[in-house]
Order: sequence, then structure tokens, then C-alpha cells
Amino acid sequence: MNPKTLQDLLRHGVGLLQDNPQSVLEAKVLLLRAALLSEEDFFAAPHAPFSAKTESFFLRLVEKRKEGVPLSYLTGTKEFWSMLLRVSPSVLIPRPETEVLVEKVLELSSRDHEAILDVGTGSGNIAIALAKELPRARIFAGDISLRALSVARRNAALQKARQVDFVRSDLFSAFRGSGLRFDFIVSNPPYVSRRDWDALPAEIRAFEPRRALLAGESGLEMIQRLVRKARTYLKPGGYLIFEIGDGQRESVLALFGRRWTEIETAWDLAGKPRVITARRA
Repeated sequence: MNPKTLQDLLRHGVGLLQDNPQSVLEAKVLLLRAALLSEEDFFAAPHAPFSAKTESFFLRLVEKRKEGVPLSYLTGTKEFWSMLLRVSPSVLIPRPETEVLVEKVLELSSRDHEAILDVGTGSGNIAIALAKELPRARIFAGDISLRALSVARRNAALQKARQVDFVRSDLFSAFRGSGLRFDFIVSNPPYVSRRDWDALPAEIRAFEPRRALLAGESGLEMIQRLVRKARTYLKPGGYLIFEIGDGQRESVLALFGRRWTEIETAWDLAGKPRVITARRA
């Protein structure tokens, strides 16, 4: 095939991605990325010519997609909470189910001058979504990865989320001895067990950051640390809210003792227990 118009090039890409059930959608997304066009631009002039540079870039993106590279890493963006965020292989791709966590914080928030800590912020998606919804809050977002923090800071700047402070931290290490106490501690921690890791789609295992996904043998290692240490950094009556994986609910609930109250579960749209909320007594 010798494509001469954008529409021709799109058809060529769809053919190359024919084994992908979303070949039409993904080919279009990659073409728009390669040609630096909006969807409106494309539909206004589908028979417009294209440059050799556009064709070369598009075919390179298509080839990477065929190799399993996630679409969001190829476009460099992912939507979360109606925001278009930058992503790279240094950060976990935000998932829609994590929006349940944001919703839970908003449900419990006083909308006043609250202090919030996002543990393991990654792309900054949770912290920035909360900053957009809670403009009076002071938000801290920690991550052990400097590359992840770079992505998160860029997203905060793009979204004008000026009240988010990003810090390098292994769990709560940056706040040890600081005297800071939070109204909310939130997290989407690693929760994949070693057994479940092998069952993940190759697209996830091969390309998304292992550190952000794999927790250890049981999958509960990071959650156990989070629950054990969070009380020290919560104000009395403060909330710990975090995401869990499939089949972990009962084991996670068993981690909470009498120093916790109002322990609740929130389900995602697929009907799976997704977010645990607990309040410091």
C-alpha cells in the first residue's frame, strides 16, 4: 500500500494493528499523535496529504504498539478525573478505578484547610485531582522515585495545582520528626503478589514500573507497612484511604486493630472492593 492521504495512512495503520480488538481507535490515536493533529483537524480534512516525517513516526508508533507498549506511553498522556495527564514508563498508568479513592476523600472532606498526604504519588494523579477539588487543602505528595516526581511536578504545573508539595519519600520517611500530621493519608500502593505478577498481562509486566505494582510474596507487604505506620502521621480522627487488589479485602481488614474505627469498603464500577477507608480513633 502506498498511502497518499491521512485517511489512507489511517487505514494502513488499522491493517497493521488488525490483531488488536481496538485497532481502529488505537490507529487513529497514534496518527493524531504523529501528525500533531486534533480529532477535529483530522475529520475536517481526512484527505489532506502528510509529510514523510509524519508517516515514519506513525509507523514507528504502530510497530511499538504491536510489540505491546501501552498506548498511553506512546501518546505520553492519560485521562484521569477529566484531566489529561502526562505519563511515561517511570510511572504507573492511572486507572479509572482509582477515581473511587478520590471520590471517597471528597465525601469525607470538610472542604476546609485540611492537610493531605499522597503516599507513592506516581504521576501525581490522586494529589492533583484532590488539589483541583479542594483548593483550600494543603497537599503533600511523596514518591521514592525521582523520575516519577519529575512527571508529577510537570502534571501539577500543567494543571495549575500550586498547593501540592512534592517530596522524595519512602512511605513516611520524609516526614519523620517533622511534627506534621494529616487529616487524610491516601495511597494507591503496590499490591500485586509474586504469584499474581506472573498472571498479569504481558503489556503490564513488560512496560509498567515493577516497583509501583509488585509488593512482595503476599501482595500485602506495602499495605501492612502503610497501616502500621499511618497512625503516627494522622491527626486524631484523621482518615487513611487506600486502594486494594482483587481478593485482598478480608486480609486487609484484619490488619486494623482497636485503634481504628469507621473501617469501610468502597466498590468500583465493576463491583469489586477497591478502596478501604479507616479512621484513627
